[in-house]
Amino acid sequence: MNIYKLSEMTDEKKNFIMKRAELDISEHMKLAKEVSDDIREHGDAAVLEYTAKFDRVPLTQDKLKVTPEEIETAYERLDVETRDAIAYAAKNIRNFHEKQMPEEMWFTEVDKGLLVGEKTTPIVDVCLYVPGGKGSFPSVLLMLGVPAKVAGVEKIVVVTPPNAKGEVDDAILAAAKIIGITEIYKVGGIQAVAAVAFGTETIPKCHKIIGPGNSYATAAKRVLANYIDAGLPAGPSECIILADEKADPEKVALDWMIEAEHGPDSAALLVTHSQELVEKAAAIVEKQLTKISPRRQEFVTTNFNTYGGAIITDSLDESIAFVNDYAPEHMEVMCEQPFVILPKIKNAGEILLGDYTPVTLCNFVLGPNAILPTGQFAKTYSSVSVMDFLKRSSVGYASKEGFEMVRDYAYRIATVEGFDTHALAVKERK
Repeated sequence: MNIYKLSEMTDEKKNFIMKRAELDISEHMKLAKEVSDDIREHGDAAVLEYTAKFDRVPLTQDKLKVTPEEIETAYERLDVETRDAIAYAAKNIRNFHEKQMPEEMWFTEVDKGLLVGEKTTPIVDVCLYVPGGKGSFPSVLLMLGVPAKVAGVEKIVVVTPPNAKGEVDDAILAAAKIIGITEIYKVGGIQAVAAVAFGTETIPKCHKIIGPGNSYATAAKRVLANYIDAGLPAGPSECIILADEKADPEKVALDWMIEAEHGPDSAALLVTHSQELVEKAAAIVEKQLTKISPRRQEFVTTNFNTYGGAIITDSLDESIAFVNDYAPEHMEVMCEQPFVILPKIKNAGEILLGDYTPVTLCNFVLGPNAILPTGQFAKTYSSVSVMDFLKRSSVGYASKEGFEMVRDYAYRIATVEGFDTHALAVKERK
């Protein structure tokens, strides 16, 4: 396991940790351009060809779209306990996102006779990308679909890779039924992004696509950025546990492993000024590893020897400074006074406080959105929210009296900037 002392780290090693598994996807982008051009020209036929080639799933055109019967069958087939868990999560996620909704319209008088404001409306349509490959992710559909519904998006399209049987996982379809989404297509990767960017005979063109995908889907989003809004940048998962000497090593160890099991390119770091805590938690990790599957054991072990591990600082303040520089996707504050530390955290996709708020809760059932910026994008991006599905229009109004009051100011600035007709519109207005 990597255990570093921050004061002794070389610039090369620190840069490696900071960079994470930032992949060079230039070769993927070449492929994405080729596939996208083919889909633009040949539509469904090309989508089906690449689904067979990349996903090894032979589909026919009439099987691309999930039918209402498939949704109903999947819902009924899923065990009641899982359905109840999805419904509970959906309720909390909806409650959280309803609080985010802005006023539909507001005005303020900036001067006598001058009104300004904003009008907020939902975007016309959106495509939600729900990944597959490593497993079933109904939580991703909840985190994307619920805020889209709350925002009032009229047309919500879902794309998700088919499984080996050419079907969509029961849990994903159950989640769709629970939140009221019916338009779902069995397609993923480059071909999914291209299909909704251009539209095909079966799959509709959308103005925006949002949701985490693999490096091929990411490459397609970059290649097609002029055709579709690609939303939040989301790469391999990452988390920092910020802990002090009072933290419980058992709880720290359990939560330290959470992001590490996502895959070998994820990053799970424990950042603390307590070497004793690191030693105790590391020993507990070794014992807990025996309780998980060999595949997840391999992911955790690889992670802790590449982009993850522990970083020992000289003080809590130095730990906080490192966190802010790293700008993690997820972070847990496992310190004696987490609410005191909260204002000091400037860059993080989400901040979870205390001993009983593991990332697990926020990923699935607590309510806040778990689709978060990665790779230091938390310095400028926020988590997915209703705002990703809304747009704002500025509104202005001037009465005759208001116009007369400001016309000379407007005329002056228009002439300074050399815009003759701008100036004429206020000068000659009777």
